[in-house]
Amino acid sequence: MKTKQQQWRGGELKAMATARKSHCDIVLDTVASGHAAAHSSVAASWCRSALHHGLDPGNERRNDRLEAEALARLREANGELLAAAKPTLDRLYGNVGAVGACVIISDLDGVVLEARSNPSEEALFTEVGLVAGAMWSEQAEGTNGIGTCLVEGRPITIQQHEHFASRNVGVSCMDAPIFDPTGKLVAALDVSSARNDQGEAISGMIGALVQDAARTIERDFFCRRYATARIVYVGADHRLQGASQGMGQGMTQGAALLAVDRDDLVIGATRVARRQLGLAVRGALQPMPLAHVLGEEGAQAGFDDAERAVLRQALARSGGNVAAAARLLGIGRATFYRRMERVGMTGAGLQ
Repeated sequence: MKTKQQQWRGGELKAMATARKSHCDIVLDTVASGHAAAHSSVAASWCRSALHHGLDPGNERRNDRLEAEALARLREANGELLAAAKPTLDRLYGNVGAVGACVIISDLDGVVLEARSNPSEEALFTEVGLVAGAMWSEQAEGTNGIGTCLVEGRPITIQQHEHFASRNVGVSCMDAPIFDPTGKLVAALDVSSARNDQGEAISGMIGALVQDAARTIERDFFCRRYATARIVYVGADHRLQGASQGMGQGMTQGAALLAVDRDDLVIGATRVARRQLGLAVRGALQPMPLAHVLGEEGAQAGFDDAERAVLRQALARSGGNVAAAARLLGIGRATFYRRMERVGMTGAGLQ
């Protein structure tokens, strides 16, 4: 005779099986009708999963994970991204790990590069497949946070019942895309939770954290790529708001940043800056004068303007001492004075 616990467990498994069968029926009915796809991004993804990728929502078998050697090669190929992302991944996990969520970053193909979860819940997430090396492209798993985010290139939340495969309905996923310094989509940032009591309000709050974290990773990735350049923050009015080697407050929400070399040429721009300033959406930028990019055509337009800037900078570095400024430029003191006179610089405040 079965114990009460055995009876309860048996009833739970039966209910889960029924729910999964019901989910499969809903998915297949939606795909068969075809009408909902025009009004729902989830339904459109279900149709892609079934009709384009030939997936079965009732298939309980998960895809194989990458072997350790293949995963190591993939992580090495994405080393620059992971190095830039690590601090943000750690902070994000610190915010959501206590509520039973895991943090994941995948590559462009939906392969999990890194995963962070509470040791007490590691077995659960391993069973679900939310571990390094797992494949979560839409082609492999159907509609899911990581894969669908990569297909659509936008932040997305896939609640439990919105997954294509019935084997994934126990998880809710909040995702945001990550773009590299050239504007190319390269990864997805994911927070997944297996809690049954996680409603849309909580998912919305976590989704906002994920989007903010993804933009921070993009910012850090950009600054890491252009570590030797001057980083310029471009305000909403398309004008220069500040420039520094560090990062200022208010620059984490999809910052509009430019990378400027020693010759004052713009050599890089974040996706937000490209859109804001009308630059190429993606790809390497042809070097352009900063003044031109910012619409300040009159700034430093001639040789005299450029020479004046060099002289003033040398004076500033030497505290106004002409002899010291001349030494910095490798010219004589008299030559420095002649050049000052030629570009219209007065001698006030000089030593």
